[in-house]
Amino acid sequence: MSLALGIDLGTTNSCAAVMEHDAPMVVPLQGGKLTLPSVVAFAEDNQRLVGEAAKRQFVNNVARTIFAAKRLIGRSFDDPQTRKAMESMSYRCVKGPNGDVWVDLGDRQLAIQEISAHILSEIKRAARHHFAQEINEAVITVPAYFNDRQRHATKQAAQIAGLEVLRIINEPTAAALAYGMHQGAERCVAVYDLGGGTFDVSILRVGGGAVEVLASDGDAFLGGHDFDNRIYKWLSDQIKKQHNVNVQEDLRASQRLREASENAKIRLSDDDTAKIGLPFLATLPNGESMHFETNLSRGVYESLISDLVDRTIVTFKSTIAAAGLTPDKVDEVLLVGGMTCTPIVRQSVQTVIASPPATGVHPDLAVAVGAAVQASLLDAESNAAVLLDVTPHNLGIMTVADLAETIIPKNTKVPASVRRRFVTIKDNQSQVKVVVFQGDERHIDKNEILGEFRLEGIRAARAGDVQIDVTFAISVDGMVEVTATDVETGHNQVIRISGAVGITEQDLERMIEDHQSNLPDDGLAPSPT
Repeated sequence: MSLALGIDLGTTNSCAAVMEHDAPMVVPLQGGKLTLPSVVAFAEDNQRLVGEAAKRQFVNNVARTIFAAKRLIGRSFDDPQTRKAMESMSYRCVKGPNGDVWVDLGDRQLAIQEISAHILSEIKRAARHHFAQEINEAVITVPAYFNDRQRHATKQAAQIAGLEVLRIINEPTAAALAYGMHQGAERCVAVYDLGGGTFDVSILRVGGGAVEVLASDGDAFLGGHDFDNRIYKWLSDQIKKQHNVNVQEDLRASQRLREASENAKIRLSDDDTAKIGLPFLATLPNGESMHFETNLSRGVYESLISDLVDRTIVTFKSTIAAAGLTPDKVDEVLLVGGMTCTPIVRQSVQTVIASPPATGVHPDLAVAVGAAVQASLLDAESNAAVLLDVTPHNLGIMTVADLAETIIPKNTKVPASVRRRFVTIKDNQSQVKVVVFQGDERHIDKNEILGEFRLEGIRAARAGDVQIDVTFAISVDGMVEVTATDVETGHNQVIRISGAVGITEQDLERMIEDHQSNLPDDGLAPSPT
């Protein structure tokens, strides 16, 4: 069998794994490291830098260094959540041709999919170099709560990078596969996944060759970046009090302070105190250079982040309840994501599930390993485990008074197909507009609109006399297709949501061509020396 990559395309770091001789192997990336910073930069001469090289030059090239693209992929520019994400970005974002988010580099604009494609290309390059063979197939993971737009945009990023996506699977499901949870006796497992930019919880029934998701939830804007920001704000306040300098107004100084915040957070996972020293950080009002030093104790750090941790625990408990379980019925907890190395996080999880979390796979690598396991299980010759996932949000259409009518409820098993019958609401109505939403609110404006279409040619009749069947179908990848059918005539109209959002097929083809033509002659992406 040809090798297929399992890729964890992360907010902060990405990694990949393959199955070799029935055993998972994490792919060495830049400099032999097992994770790659999810950072892409464009130097003044337009040289593209990826990973460590991009991260190293961040301070000197803030506006053209793109990080945390995962928080923006597949999102509408006008979405309030998008605006929230962009507040912490040092690069400029603009509204793309189809209403999605693009990055403005000054001399050109790039779709978020193109940014993610550079990261995927670097992973593909490293795998090809290590195994001395072309690897063109991959299973890619996404957060369980990712909607259809975000899943499709992730697939588009892979296409631009020259990868065929065998399957999109949810990160918690991948973690369960990494631990071999699909093997052995049946039991209930909770996956608590707190990464650099996202938080996921899934409750699974595993064993007997199956992984069944009972319930899933998460937060697109809760992760290590938010923990960093609490330290950053605390340090900024200390500088303001001590030196009367607003470091946030200086992009270079601000970025140095953000890097120091992240490093302090990492050290406080093992140490009781983190010493922070930043010489020549800024210029004082009198023109002298400002040198900043301070200590951050673990106790102060925990007080800064306690409400963030509490938010994860609220979601953790509610997801267990949504699965129809009580905490004592959960047999095991898997901790996934680098932030689960934080002592207060582990302690808080154990207040819900008392048993120690499972060990054996590094939290930063578990998702990629699980994706590699899934890739091997998709091989025609293997005895594939049965994966039963769920849809993370309600899916439905807009009805009278702009209300959201749910057709497929949250946590429905996928793949799924559900049909509901509706009637016209006006006399002599010749067409119906079908507005498709995804979300959990009653009013349509508070949900995400996935797309809309019109079913035309309806016969003239009194209100309520013409019946319309609306069918929602979700694939195993979480992709949505909606069909509206005139019951009397059989005339129908179909919308494949994935084809109606983000970049068009024409733009996608152009981006694929541009991406491949701009790779170095040997197909290798720039790597740090």
